[in-house]
Amino acid sequence: MSEQSTELRESVRQRYAAAAVRVTERGGGCCGPAPVEADESFGSTLYTADEREGLPAEAVAASLGCGNPTAVAELREGERVLDLGSGGGIDVLLSARRVGPTGKAYGLDMTDEMLALAVANAARSGVANVEFLKGAIETIPLPAATVDVVISNCVINLSVDKSAVFAETFRVLKPGGRIGVSDVVAEDSLTPAQRAERGDYVDCVAGALSFAEYRAGLEAAGFTDVEITPTHAVADGMHSAVVRAVKPVV
Repeated sequence: MSEQSTELRESVRQRYAAAAVRVTERGGGCCGPAPVEADESFGSTLYTADEREGLPAEAVAASLGCGNPTAVAELREGERVLDLGSGGGIDVLLSARRVGPTGKAYGLDMTDEMLALAVANAARSGVANVEFLKGAIETIPLPAATVDVVISNCVINLSVDKSAVFAETFRVLKPGGRIGVSDVVAEDSLTPAQRAERGDYVDCVAGALSFAEYRAGLEAAGFTDVEITPTHAVADGMHSAVVRAVKPVV
């Protein structure tokens, strides 16, 4: 990994560690901690009231994503789900609800502070069918063909090696498995320099792939039936998007 990539990854780690610490230090209180993000393009406002109902206030407050991947992944009873960059655990807890006691939801994060918060949130929820793993999304610590669905919420754009993320995602999925990802994607007309003008790397903007780059990356990893659907604007020419794709059975 280059020095620049190492620095970018450390900047991302520090940013999310600080977010976890802010939520933890505020505590639940009578009304729960305040969200760590105020921008309506990101965070807990992208979840319905019914989804937030019953979740620990700390899990809701720590939500930093740009979408709601559990709403588009069409999770089914008994499935095994992996959340890349699981943060405070909101999408893992929602996934665990959907797959039920016969299924399982994994959360993968590289930040100790977020992992500690997620484990605490799972304990507060009383959810048993979850497991949080420490690691990088470029080197997923699970065997091949382990999970049915991979989700992620505005995290892949933060990776310094997105081709590795796509390859690892493909590896851990079972044949016929699928991805349902929310991520920031740039219009094809924007150059990397223009993307950087619209926001920092750690703010999920500068590192975003274009629509064409995202599709090409997934297809190069072996995915088929790639769909990338923009949902709302997060900056000029930058969109939160729902990304779906399938690992072929053969």
